[in-house]
Amino acid sequence: MFSYRHAFHAGNHADVLKHTVLLAALDHLLQKDTALALLDTHAGNGLYRLDGDFAQTSGESQHGIQKLLWAYQHGEAGEGAADWPEALQRYVQAVLAHNAAAGAGGQRLVYPGSPALLQQHMRAQDQLHVFELQPADMRALQGNLQQGPHAARCHVWHEDGWQGSLRLLPPPSRRALLLCDPSYEMKSDYAQAAQWLGQALRKFATGCYIVWYPVIPRPEAHALPRKLKALAQQAGKPWLHATLAVRSGQGSGLRLPGQQAQRPGMVCSGVLIVNPPYTLQPQLQQALPVLTRLLAQDSHAAYTLESSAR
Repeated sequence: MFSYRHAFHAGNHADVLKHTVLLAALDHLLQKDTALALLDTHAGNGLYRLDGDFAQTSGESQHGIQKLLWAYQHGEAGEGAADWPEALQRYVQAVLAHNAAAGAGGQRLVYPGSPALLQQHMRAQDQLHVFELQPADMRALQGNLQQGPHAARCHVWHEDGWQGSLRLLPPPSRRALLLCDPSYEMKSDYAQAAQWLGQALRKFATGCYIVWYPVIPRPEAHALPRKLKALAQQAGKPWLHATLAVRSGQGSGLRLPGQQAQRPGMVCSGVLIVNPPYTLQPQLQQALPVLTRLLAQDSHAAYTLESSAR
């Protein structure tokens, strides 16, 4: 249960997609003065050092946020940074702001996870609830959020995020953004994610739900977005679905004698949003082609974007 550590994967292409979507949705929801409840079911540390042992071991951020930051600074993607899609500008600037606050300067060594991004943008009237079962990550998360804004309104729960988040629904303000992004290290997480969304919609049908998942060669992974869409349709709620693949998932098949075949790793991920803000789809229509071009590792990089309103 406790073997997964997001520090190995912080800032990778999946985080880029997930956090771009998260901030774009949040930006719209914050335009209304009424308090907003922010919930993260699988929070992790909150902040990650990209020069740390975990991140250095995997090197995944070099093909994700670090590649994006370099392009932003050097005017790649065919235009200057000021001309980047709004959603990408918002995301990149949020990461840069965390580095400036951390004193990392031009090294860009700090990556904010979902809890830190939510805390960074929340207002005095909002409440943040984050859940983490891994003991060391939970303690790090507590320390990280205590250093940020509105710390008194940030609540760290050392409990199962599936049930803990449901316990808080519906929120007193009747407005909420919920992020569900388990590791999916256990196959049961796929069924659990669908079950969680169904229960959440029954308790609080008007919340904005973001469910992230890996697109990998596993039947459960391919079935999950279909199940999530069906749950939204049964509840009579709109959905938006985006995926981002940075390269082919197939290896070349060539290796030296005695060399083990390398696993391709996760090359694609997706997000399913229920009750998406109306501004989210046009923002992703602009951002996803740029992300695909910037993060592509081969000619098979691609994205998809579909909605229930098509």
